[in-house]
Amino acid sequence: MQHSFHWSRALVVLAALCLAGALFLPIWQIQLAAPQYPEGLTLKIFAKGLAGDVDIINGLNHYIGMRTLHSQDFIEFTLLPYIIGALVLFGLIAAAINRKKVYYIYIALFMFVAVFSMVDFYRWEYNYGHNLDPNAAIVVPGMAYQPPLIGYKQLLNFGAYSIPDIGGWLFIGAGVLLAVTFFMLLQPAWLHFKKTKVAVAVCLLLAVQSCSSGPQPIQYGSNACDYCKMMIAQKQFACEWVTGKGKVYRFDDLHCLLKFKGEKNLEGLAYVNDFNGTKQLVVTSDLVFVQSADIKAPMGGTFAAFANKPEAEAFVKSHDGALLSWQQVAGNAVQ
Repeated sequence: MQHSFHWSRALVVLAALCLAGALFLPIWQIQLAAPQYPEGLTLKIFAKGLAGDVDIINGLNHYIGMRTLHSQDFIEFTLLPYIIGALVLFGLIAAAINRKKVYYIYIALFMFVAVFSMVDFYRWEYNYGHNLDPNAAIVVPGMAYQPPLIGYKQLLNFGAYSIPDIGGWLFIGAGVLLAVTFFMLLQPAWLHFKKTKVAVAVCLLLAVQSCSSGPQPIQYGSNACDYCKMMIAQKQFACEWVTGKGKVYRFDDLHCLLKFKGEKNLEGLAYVNDFNGTKQLVVTSDLVFVQSADIKAPMGGTFAAFANKPEAEAFVKSHDGALLSWQQVAGNAVQ
């Protein structure tokens, strides 16, 4: 068991140091992108307050009836530095005492703070996004402006992208280290080496999965194309571009997607609906494309995607068209 406590002490000290970093670095960020702000707007959330483009965002919030953001209005920014500081101190004390019971108490306390913080953050976003001034300059009936807890969400002509910042990743790293500590303390000493490797692998896998990105469902008749701003209505031609960070852009036509991608120089993957409607938002590497003058996409495009190659070939036979790869479409559609 001494071997267990030796590793537990090291991991808990490292977790405490990660939390110490979260005291001074931004924990969360919300990025806003819109045509009128090509470089985007960013709200940085520190343990002690807000930073970034706060004044500009407050000006926009005023027009749609949202309350303006001020650090002094949040009791969390008064308490959070002390809470994180207490976790750092408790972690160092637990490592000094080096007892299983103390480690369990520390891990439980950390989990409580982490869960409570996310719930409070969601509550804060909900209140600001739903409690709107009915006399605002811009009122959209039934519209709420709650940013996503994590990930991407379209809010009118703004795309809101919410992710952990450096301090947040340090906080997550501390959680991974404490999870490894917990599993180590549960096992007999002779199993520690193997179990530790498994625990680390599982935690890293969960972390990678939590950061994975993919397409999101399109709300037809509600979501607008991020390029032409027309409402997306025809499922046969709907598509998305997902950046490496998981930000999702929606389009009503491949023509719009490729124009947008070319202008923004974005890295990522394209997903397109099957023209026959059997599958939705399939990655382009798994699709066969057809170009034909008989295809009438919303913005004048002449391309359609098929998840089934025989169906694509049958369409070509009955129409004056040609089979294309995604690389050919990407090269031709923007011309």
